[in-house]
Amino acid sequence: MVLTIVITLCSQQASAQHTLTFVGGTGASYARFYPAQETSWTWNCENYGIAWRYYSDKPRFVGAVGIDLEYRERAYNMGWRYTSSWIPIGDTGDFKEIRRYEFYHRKISTVMLPLVWQPHFYLAKNRLRLFVEAAVVFSYNFSSSYSYQNDERPGGVYNWKIPRDNRFGYGLSGGAGFALLFGQVEIGFKAKYDFGYSDILKNRNKYYSNTTDGYENPFSYTPMRSPIDNLSFSLTLGWRFNKRGFDEWFVVRPKKEKGLRTFNFSAQTGANGAQGGQNAQGAPGGRPNMNQTRR
Repeated sequence: MVLTIVITLCSQQASAQHTLTFVGGTGASYARFYPAQETSWTWNCENYGIAWRYYSDKPRFVGAVGIDLEYRERAYNMGWRYTSSWIPIGDTGDFKEIRRYEFYHRKISTVMLPLVWQPHFYLAKNRLRLFVEAAVVFSYNFSSSYSYQNDERPGGVYNWKIPRDNRFGYGLSGGAGFALLFGQVEIGFKAKYDFGYSDILKNRNKYYSNTTDGYENPFSYTPMRSPIDNLSFSLTLGWRFNKRGFDEWFVVRPKKEKGLRTFNFSAQTGANGAQGGQNAQGAPGGRPNMNQTRR
């Protein structure tokens, strides 16, 4: 809805200096718990979305701005229990503990809304765009599921609880990529890292433990912090809303004033010589010019 309104308003301005792009790819997700837990990256997290960009005619100072609407799978693995074995350390008589964890896995389906700034520049006669992106991201978690490694416990649909779970989130993201321009069609690739600032679980000051929960909550004590990060790799397919091209392609950059200055050496030398001769003849008691013919 928000994306539709923005596109409708901007389509009437600036000779259609915008693009609409479809995005799809995969990546990985990870949770940063505090106090620290045994965790690992979860791969094959899919993402799909649509992106709108408005391009200024001053890319070096403004670049492009836009808004995305994405569906993203986020997840984390957390070691909920472990078994220990001890191995000797040389001949010291000491032993080292080796822990083998069994993991709890949770997958979260999220709608994300990044507000994007995109500095960029063009190469190959405006057929290649290289860019970086920075964004403020808002999100909503609408569903979730969970499972246990080796089916040690039953999994299923995650039961959301208002006192325990956060559905809304926010964070920052940054990335880079390129787009190949074929007429009005743009095909490209980008990589992005989403850094979560909000927590997926409310901290233990608000929800202390899992004593009243089912298997969906493996935490004996709720972490104080539980943000989730995402790393994504995506292919892009876009459309530019005019045939002529972006205005920034046709902006003529004024030359620096220093480059326009010229110096006529021969004219300047002649003027200095003439001035010197007049001064020598007109000065009282001045010597005659040695170049004059003697009478």
